[in-house]
Order: sequence, then structure tokens, then C-alpha cells
Amino acid sequence: MQTGHPATSPVRAQPMRYSHVFFEYFGQTALTAIGRATGKQYRFDRPGARAAVEPADEPSLRGVPNLRQVYSP
Repeated sequence: MQTGHPATSPVRAQPMRYSHVFFEYFGQTALTAIGRATGKQYRFDRPGARAAVEPADEPSLRGVPNLRQVYSP
């Protein structure tokens, strides 16, 4: 017996992809970091400054002293 509803198929979960990751600067002055993957420059004007970073540049920025990844802008 049909109920008049179309058959549905289960939805498969896809991994979440982020458009950016965020880094915070905790040094003393200012810093410009360059992402190795994209060549993009990320400017941190003061201690506590945060920047949105392309996901492809995340691995190279993790190695920059006085930068740490944060999970909100």
C-alpha cells in the first residue's frame, strides 16, 4: 500500500568543510605571515589580533611563532 509520499533515500553525512580557519597573534608588536600554499599575506596588527586564514595555509601558519589557531573569529 502506498501512502502517496515519494520514496526517500538516506542522506549520507559529508565531512564539514570550512571556508576559513582562524589564528590569533600573541606576540609583542605586529606580524605579517605568508601562507605557503596560497602565498597570501595575513596581517596581525597588534597582540590579540585575529585573522581568517585559507584552510590550505593552516599547516604553514601553525609553525609560525606567536600564532595559535582559535575556533572563532
